[in-house]
Amino acid sequence: MPQMAPMNWLTLELFFTFMFLLFNMINYFSFSYSPASSLKSKLQINIKWPW
Repeated sequence: MPQMAPMNWLTLELFFTFMFLLFNMINYFSFSYSPASSLKSKLQINIKWPW
């Protein structure tokens, strides 16, 4: 029935919007930075004085 088509469009739009938000939230919360451990060794080298 053509009268029911807007209802189908609404459910499809809600479904894809939900999937888009879910995908973005998973990517945002699963991203983690790797710790920069080389900064500590550089500071130790620069702190030592020649005298």
